[in-house]
Amino acid sequence: MLCCSIAVLGDSHIKWNKNNHSCTILNTDGSCMGSPIRAGCGGVFRNSAGYYLSGFSGYIQGSSDILHAELYAIYHGLLLTNKLGILELVCYSDSLLCVNLLKDPTTMFHVYAVLIQDVKDLMEQNNIIVCHTLREGNQYADFLAKLGAYSYYDLVHHTSPPGGLL
Repeated sequence: MLCCSIAVLGDSHIKWNKNNHSCTILNTDGSCMGSPIRAGCGGVFRNSAGYYLSGFSGYIQGSSDILHAELYAIYHGLLLTNKLGILELVCYSDSLLCVNLLKDPTTMFHVYAVLIQDVKDLMEQNNIIVCHTLREGNQYADFLAKLGAYSYYDLVHHTSPPGGLL
């Protein structure tokens, strides 16, 4: 099942949308920016009404690959899902390639096969669905991924929204 978390108002306004899910929503994103390139990941947990529950951001040392950053964001989001005790989750990513890699059978020769399988294992442990969203509907996660890319911390758990997010 491929779902998309967008809402179109008129002809051009796109925003975050729960897409009729009544569980916890996780939006994730990866970021590669700067010179030299710095990679980061981030994500935001919200309830079905859109209220902030938790978030995370982190620097991915030694990586400059956006696919790795996107997969790493999903991985860390799902690890945090377990720590927060969330049993039902919909995870949105703006990387259609990541979503497809997680829905399709794992190719054992893929450069990120181990990471992909680790994410799939976490998805199976709980009731987790991974869906695609447009970049415009993923702005909070994008902010946190960029925050991670510019930090020096592997992972920061944000129990309240960091400054600039609101």
